[in-house]
Amino acid sequence: VLEGRRTIDASGKVVAPGFIDLHTHSPTPLGQDYQVLDGVTTALELEAGSFPVDDYGVAIERAPRMNFGSSVGYGAIRMRVKLGIERAHILTSPSLPVGSLGWWTALRSMFGVPDDAFVDPADAGERARMRAFLEEGLAAGGLGIGLPLDYFSEGMDETEVEMVFETAAGAGVPVFVHVRRGINGDPAGLREALEAAERTGASVHICHITHNAMRNIDLFLEEIRAARARGVDVTTEVLPYNAGSAPIQSAVFGRDWRTIFDIDYEDVEWAATGERFDEETFLEYREKYPEGQVIHHYLRDEWTRRALAEPGVIVVSDLLPMESEDKPVAPHNGAFSRVLGRYSRDGGVLPLTDAVARMTLLPARRLEGFAPVFSRKGRIQVGADADITIFDPATVLDRATYENPYQPPVGIDTVIVGGELVVSRGALVKRAAPGRRLRAGPLSQGEEGAGVPVPVPGAG
Repeated sequence: VLEGRRTIDASGKVVAPGFIDLHTHSPTPLGQDYQVLDGVTTALELEAGSFPVDDYGVAIERAPRMNFGSSVGYGAIRMRVKLGIERAHILTSPSLPVGSLGWWTALRSMFGVPDDAFVDPADAGERARMRAFLEEGLAAGGLGIGLPLDYFSEGMDETEVEMVFETAAGAGVPVFVHVRRGINGDPAGLREALEAAERTGASVHICHITHNAMRNIDLFLEEIRAARARGVDVTTEVLPYNAGSAPIQSAVFGRDWRTIFDIDYEDVEWAATGERFDEETFLEYREKYPEGQVIHHYLRDEWTRRALAEPGVIVVSDLLPMESEDKPVAPHNGAFSRVLGRYSRDGGVLPLTDAVARMTLLPARRLEGFAPVFSRKGRIQVGADADITIFDPATVLDRATYENPYQPPVGIDTVIVGGELVVSRGALVKRAAPGRRLRAGPLSQGEEGAGVPVPVPGAG
């Protein structure tokens, strides 16, 4: 019989494994606070990744409220080889805050603004260097390879993409890919990733399916099912928001974005004020305020509902960097509560047990084959890590909006990480920092990520 020092009365509530977020970009003190308030006990940067992988999360590693980790970031590696810029995580840095003009100059290059040193295809020597860096990151425990391919579409040719997938196949890890995105609904980018996985034998995870598929969500899901039937190890994910967010000067808006997204200027919002654009003001702001964040409303709720209804689609947040509450960001800080409240309970899109599995067991299973630490996560059982989220199914709901993004969800009552309370009665527990950096590779008793089972008497 398990015995604990404290009893938590969970009558009328759901006692679930702690939520695992495969896709977040906010390894910051503020970001982790909002994520644990949303029930997240493990937050991973797998789309963009980082290099070196242990340089990810340096802002929280001394006091991590939750578990964290990173894939090997191909974007960081490509910047290093092609531009000579060493930046572990392309979205945050403890010494160079997001938004500084010096960083933006470098970021513009990465995001496809013409620069001969970057957008030219890699030669054989450069590919060899990048492959060596990938292998170095994987040997250091990187959780797969993060490939935000859409953001270097002009530079990466088929040979370079093949190299990334071959490296992943050789190491037995997945590629977490943001596929190349064409005109609204174009499946060419998805097919490129699936075909590369099939040729090389690599596993592949397709990031934020609705944001790539858009109007063709049924076709994208059908092609993933077909690839799986042919033996491709492929999974995908969805974030429950119907817009995207990017700097106004990014390459997202340097292409024919109105055709690609099937939207117009009035569908784009200035994040700081909620102002909508016309052509004149959009071009003016793009020139005067290149770092300014905009929100482009290009998705439909029916597409999100369709993805959530598809069996096996994992729930993620895609949380943008949260560094201070005076900076506008998209309100992804309540993603898990949003699915539980709006889509499962209120919308009836998927049963509660299924919704919970997509936040816990499914992401754990996606990773445990090459990162055994996750065989102890996503479950409540003897021998599992004591990462637990307790929520009220009748009240759980997100509250963040585009106008007021810094609002935590309601209904998440208790969050336990490694047997220690980090959220109690819906509030942060001061100075609680039981989180661990998680890596791939063999797991032994007491290694990073291992917790102790904790009983929760009175659970209902």
